[in-house]
Amino acid sequence: MPGPPRPGSSAPARTASGALLLSGHGASRGNALGRARVRLPHALEVAEQRIAPAQVEAELQRLHRAVDAARAEMHDLRQRLQGALNKEVGEFLDLHALLLDDPELLFGLDELIRTGPYSAGYALRVQRDRLAKVFDGMDDAYLKSRMDDLDHVIGRIHAFLQKRPPDVKGLAGEILVCDNIAPSELAQLQAHGVVGIVTAAGSALSHSAILARSLHLPLIVNVPNLLQKISDGDVLGIDGSTGQITVNPLPPDLRDYRARLREQAREQRELGRLRTKPSRTRDNVDIALLANAESREDVTEAHALGAHGLGLYRTEFLFLQRDELPDEQEQFETYRDAALGMSGRPVTIRTLDLGADKADRTGLTLSNEENPALGLRGVRLSLARPKVADTQLRAILRASAYGKLRILLPMVSTREEVLAVRRRLNKQAELLRAEGHEVAGHIPFGAMIEVPAAAIALESFIDLVDFLSIGTNDLVQYLLAADRNNEAVGELYSPLHPAVLRLLAHILRTGREHGVPVAVCGEIAGDPRMTRLLLALGLTEFSLHPGTLLEVRRAVRDSDLGELQAAAPKLLAARDRRSIERWMEKAGHDQRS
Repeated sequence: MPGPPRPGSSAPARTASGALLLSGHGASRGNALGRARVRLPHALEVAEQRIAPAQVEAELQRLHRAVDAARAEMHDLRQRLQGALNKEVGEFLDLHALLLDDPELLFGLDELIRTGPYSAGYALRVQRDRLAKVFDGMDDAYLKSRMDDLDHVIGRIHAFLQKRPPDVKGLAGEILVCDNIAPSELAQLQAHGVVGIVTAAGSALSHSAILARSLHLPLIVNVPNLLQKISDGDVLGIDGSTGQITVNPLPPDLRDYRARLREQAREQRELGRLRTKPSRTRDNVDIALLANAESREDVTEAHALGAHGLGLYRTEFLFLQRDELPDEQEQFETYRDAALGMSGRPVTIRTLDLGADKADRTGLTLSNEENPALGLRGVRLSLARPKVADTQLRAILRASAYGKLRILLPMVSTREEVLAVRRRLNKQAELLRAEGHEVAGHIPFGAMIEVPAAAIALESFIDLVDFLSIGTNDLVQYLLAADRNNEAVGELYSPLHPAVLRLLAHILRTGREHGVPVAVCGEIAGDPRMTRLLLALGLTEFSLHPGTLLEVRRAVRDSDLGELQAAAPKLLAARDRRSIERWMEKAGHDQRS
C-alpha cells in the first residue's frame, strides 16, 4: 500500500485503488471500519447577554442545576468503573469532580450572574476566560495542561445549561473523529458502540492512549489537518498499528480490510494457545512475566494467563473517591484476597502512591502544591503521614500469612527513606506478633526506581532492598524533563532516548552485580515492540498489564537472548533515536530469520 507523498509533493496520498489515505501515529492497535462522527473542538462561543435583576435568582438556580447534573453524570460513570479503569479513568473523573466543587470557579460564576447581571452561559464563558489567563501565566507545564480538564468540565456544564447533555447515543459502529480525547470519555464511548477513535492532536504515550490499549480500542493520534479532510458520515477504515486511515474505501480496500481482520483473528487464536506455554527464549532462558493489577478482576485474569505473579499491585484505588481513609481491616482483606488469588505466586504490594496530582477527598494529600509531580507523593507522603503508613504496613504484614507478599516503595530518592520505612515495618511486625497475629518470617522489601537520583545513586542503598522495580513512565519524564501529557513536548518524551537506555542498563547491571533482581513495571514492559530491546539490556523480569502478557510472551519465545545481549553494545552506543529504531528493526529481522 502506498505511503504518504514525498516531501514537497502536494498530492494527497492514495491507496492502490485511489481512496484517500491519511497517516497519523498508531496509539492503540486494532482495525476498525465505521462511519465518521466528527466532533469539532469545543469553543464556548456565547454572546454577551444581560438579564433583568428579577431574573438573577432563577438564573443562579439554572446554573446550579447544570452543575449538579454534570456532577451526577460523572458520579454515575465513576460508579460503573471496574478493575484497571478505576485507576486510569477514575483519577480524571475525580479531578473533574474536584473542579466542579472548586470555590473559585463556582463563586466567580455566582458573582458574575449577580453583578452583571449576566446569563449563566455568558458568565461561564467569562469565568473560563479569566481562569485561562491564570493558567497561561503559569511556568509549570504540568499545571498549564490542567486547563484541558477545566475546559472539559466547563463544556459539560454548558451542555446541561443548553439542556443537551453530551451526545453519546447513536454511536454504534462509528469512529469518533475529533481534535483530542480525554481519558474520562473513552470507557463511556466504547460502551455506546464507538469502534475506534482518530484525533488531530494527542500522543501515543498519553494517558488516553494507555487507556485505549487496555480497552483494546483502536486509536490513531496526531493526524495533520484531520478535521479539514474528513466529513461527518464518511466511511473510515483505520489501522491502529500503522496509523493509517482510509477514507471512503473502495472494494479493493475493503478486501484488504477483511484480510487484516482474518489475520487479526488468527493471531488472537495463536496467542490463546500461549496461555499455558512457558515464557522461555529460543536459547532456553526463562523470563518472568508478572502482571500489574489493582482489582480482583485483574488478579483473576493474571492467574488465567499464567502470570508468574503480580509485579505491581496498586493500592491507591482504596483511597480514591471516598471521604474517609480505609481502615486496617479493609486493607488487610484486600491484600489477603490478592495473595489468595495468585495461589502461592508472589504478589508485590506497592505502598500508597498518592499525591496532589491525584484527586483525594480525604485530606491526606496537599491541595495547593505548585508542582504535584515533584511534590509530596509516594513514599514521601507515607513518611509525612506515619499513622496512615503504619496502618497500611500492618495490613500488608497480616496478609503475608496467606501468600508470598512483597512490599514495594514508590518514588524513592534517598537511602534515608528506605531505612525509615524498614524501621517502621520491623516495628509493626513486632507489635503484630505480640498481639498474636501470624506474620511471615521474611517479606521481600523493594524500591521503585523512577527518580533519576535514585538510579544514579543506586549503590548507596541497594544493600537495603531485596528487589527493585523500574517505573519507566515517571523515570523517562523526569530524566528528559518532558511531561508525556503535554503535547508541546510530546516528541521529547520517548523511552528511545540514548540517556534512557543507558540509565536502564546501569540499573540492571547494578542489580546483577549485587544479586538483586530488577523488574520493569512501566508501560514499555507491556509493549512487545520493546521486548527484544529490554532483553538485550539484561531484563529478565517484566511486569505488565494482563492484556499484553500473551503478546510479550510470544516475543520472548521468538527471541534468542544470547544473540540480543551480544548486540547490546551497539545499542548502547547509539547517539540518537533513529539509530535505536534501526537497531530494533535489525534485531527483529535477525531474530525472525
